[in-house]
Amino acid sequence: MIRAAIVGGTGYTGVELLRILVLHPDVDVTVVTSRSDAGQRVDAIYPSLRGLCNVDFTVPELDALAECEVVFFATPNGTAMLLAEQLLARNVKVIDLSADFRFKDDKEWSKWYGMEHACPDLISQAVYGLPEINRVAIKQTNLLACPGCYPTAVQLGFLPLIENKLIDFSHLIADVKSGVSGAGRKAQVSALMSETGESFKAYAVSGHRHLPEITQGLEGVANQSIGLIFVPHLTPMIRGIHATLYGRLNKSSDDINDVQTLFEQRYQNEQFVDVLPQGTHPDTRNVRGSNNCQIAIHQPQGSDTVVVLSVIDNLVKGAAGQAVQNMNLMFELDEKQGLTTVALYP
Repeated sequence: MIRAAIVGGTGYTGVELLRILVLHPDVDVTVVTSRSDAGQRVDAIYPSLRGLCNVDFTVPELDALAECEVVFFATPNGTAMLLAEQLLARNVKVIDLSADFRFKDDKEWSKWYGMEHACPDLISQAVYGLPEINRVAIKQTNLLACPGCYPTAVQLGFLPLIENKLIDFSHLIADVKSGVSGAGRKAQVSALMSETGESFKAYAVSGHRHLPEITQGLEGVANQSIGLIFVPHLTPMIRGIHATLYGRLNKSSDDINDVQTLFEQRYQNEQFVDVLPQGTHPDTRNVRGSNNCQIAIHQPQGSDTVVVLSVIDNLVKGAAGQAVQNMNLMFELDEKQGLTTVALYP
């Protein structure tokens, strides 16, 4: 059994990791940390885990974490980078669900996250954990940077078009909606359901910190600069991300079949990307609670614009599920292990 620790076990992402890992046949969660709930049983705070998780919350201590084979950081930005170097030195695999190791440039990271990076020398060792692009490298790394939720939905939607140079790289648009759980589990008036219910808004239009992460990923595939407009929105639902992506085809086509076939072939061997039949519209409820990304492709009125619809659960494929998918790869397990949950309906 793989001994696993979760640092930050009381946030939405940490609890989602627990929900997945306690049923994983090859994992034993032995350490779960929380400074605020230290000393209390995990299943006392989260009764849904009764009979599945028999450990107490503890404060994060290096020696206890180092007894594990893998440590998941489900923590605010700036936490994982304080412990990662010491854990790696003790042969512990680190999977960071925050943004600490997603950027290749520590100065760019500091610009967007407002703090100096504590271990810039480690950045080059980190592998960006989008399996659909970096599967081989993921299998060989000990330091994994799990992608953000918005970047996951956007990159998976644009990827086949960019790989095949089918669209104008200078004019991409990502119009993306997220449920309120994406803001994390904290006391924040703007994230309360009574504040967001019956309302809908865009935010961070002038620049969201996931923008450079998306751009970095897409430029790595394109091998050239891209022009991307990214506009996030907050919607009155708890889980889910819906990305509506626009690109101008380099050559106008009278038939969307070629693009549809391209997507189907690109993702035919991917366990967690489902290309829907032509003419369909994915719904966030169809992936809720699952590690799946559903994608549909449209070409309105046969124009030179291709529209890709990409939906994920922000807490699963956009966070905890993708982290476990990466862990499976890092430990040479079946990539689907522990992740075969069917989406919740209704």
